[in-house]
Amino acid sequence: MKRRAVAILLLFAGFLFVGAAPAEGAGVRPEQFFLILIAILVVGKGFGELAERIGQPAVLGELLAGVALGGSVLGVVPHDGPIAGMVAMLAEVGVAILLFEIGLETDLREMSRVGPSAVLVAMVGVVVPFLLGFLFWYHVRPAIGVHPGDITDTVVAVFAGATLTATSVGITARVLTDLNRIHTPEARVIIGAAVVDDVLGLVILAIVSGIAAGAALGVLGILKTFVVAVGFLVAAVFVGNWIAPRLFSVINQLRVRGVLLVGAFSFALLFGALAGLAGSAMIIGSFAAGIVLSSTNQFDVIEEKIKPVADIFTPIFFVSVGTAVDVRLFLPWNDRFSWGVLGVGFALLAIAVVGKIIAGFTVGWGKQRLNHLAIGVGMVPRGEVGLIFAQVGLTAHILSSEVFNAVLIMVIFSTFMAPPLLKVIFRRGKRDEERGPLPVHPGAAEIETTRARWS
Repeated sequence: MKRRAVAILLLFAGFLFVGAAPAEGAGVRPEQFFLILIAILVVGKGFGELAERIGQPAVLGELLAGVALGGSVLGVVPHDGPIAGMVAMLAEVGVAILLFEIGLETDLREMSRVGPSAVLVAMVGVVVPFLLGFLFWYHVRPAIGVHPGDITDTVVAVFAGATLTATSVGITARVLTDLNRIHTPEARVIIGAAVVDDVLGLVILAIVSGIAAGAALGVLGILKTFVVAVGFLVAAVFVGNWIAPRLFSVINQLRVRGVLLVGAFSFALLFGALAGLAGSAMIIGSFAAGIVLSSTNQFDVIEEKIKPVADIFTPIFFVSVGTAVDVRLFLPWNDRFSWGVLGVGFALLAIAVVGKIIAGFTVGWGKQRLNHLAIGVGMVPRGEVGLIFAQVGLTAHILSSEVFNAVLIMVIFSTFMAPPLLKVIFRRGKRDEERGPLPVHPGAAEIETTRARWS
């Protein structure tokens, strides 16, 4: 019966493709946008169901749904134009609500306990991939694409290294939620490190954007970007904890329907908007809003009411990430395929994975043992953050089309490999916990005592 429901769901989505396909030269029609939105939601949920049926997190199915709906396959979701802009805006709302949910479930006391570990993982997870990527590009000098004469190999190497530093907190957070592991110590380290990674990412993005614009790098400018990002997060939590309880106690007394949900939803978007206006990442603001509201008396009601909203908006974000995948890069008979680009892409992927896994093994060696591999793999997905770095380089003509495609291969595979790997790693860890310590042989104690006596 369940298989029939999934089949009907996907079949229904199939009927939408003809109507959802954008027409040449036509303006934006509401009915066309509605059909595209329906296709995103229905196909995303359908693929998510199929992913769960084969033992994978639903987010993997939603990413694959984006690939199917993207311009290189069915072309239902346009790559550019007004409708693409609308979908992108809805996707921004989706990732903001996702991070707001994660913030609601975050215990500041628990997060503070893993704070130093999270910062260390983030720092190592940025520095190591950057250095490895820079050294690889600078010394190997892959013979793909041609950049303008005024762009040196060093600048290209800096951009190549920068694209390897990112971490998509949205994708990892969703995977941990799907696996019901969001409250584990490993998850707290991963989420904390990913948030710090976003702060560091803003600094790196400011640097590479300055390079792209031809500006000289200034220590004060870099320091300002870092202080603004960190300062906003601290100030938002501090001020929010003073305002939110009073504000929501008043909102809770209002009688109009849905006022508490609207208040919480607006609060999340407000903090995201303020973060963006302050020059920080909007998702950091939404995450801070969730942390703030987690301490209010209305926390339980807000957490329950925001879930249906997240069920609508969050899949749009993951499907939109999947639409950026160009399947033609992997088809030997297509003119966009290149063995050189593919080889460089997988070399960057290896560096991207190794760099983050090394970061995972830098913590958790004391009293509280952590699953190092889970932390490292949780930091692997580059997602939309890696695409932003690559797009800056492409737009500034620092990265050639071939180099951009190689970076895209790294982003695609690092994003898609994390969900199934985390599933396997956490399942194995759970089995080890249930199995308990290995049984001791009855005579082992006597053997050790005798050995100690004679040594």
